[in-house]
Amino acid sequence: MKETPDQRALKAATVSLVAALGCVALFLPPLLDDTIATPLRAAVTGAALGCTLLLHWIFLGIAVQRQQRSLAAWVGLSVLMFPIGSILALVLLSWFADERVAPAPAPHSS
Repeated sequence: MKETPDQRALKAATVSLVAALGCVALFLPPLLDDTIATPLRAAVTGAALGCTLLLHWIFLGIAVQRQQRSLAAWVGLSVLMFPIGSILALVLLSWFADERVAPAPAPHSS
């Protein structure tokens, strides 16, 4: 079964969120000392975090618009309650996208 455009956007949002969380992990112990050992490494990691978060919110917004839902509400949830809000938005929007694609059950004939 071929995936829909909103499902592709949700997958891209998921990949960019995982990359952003990987960047966040580099700023947590025990990786923090290695990350801030050189200013260049810290700056590159911070820039990667900013880019991946921005891409996550852009792809999430694209998916929301393709599903014809409230852009401000869903992206706002993702931004204000990061990272739990982002995960919740991805799960719910994926569920809604799957329900739209799933075929309706055939009626029973008596």
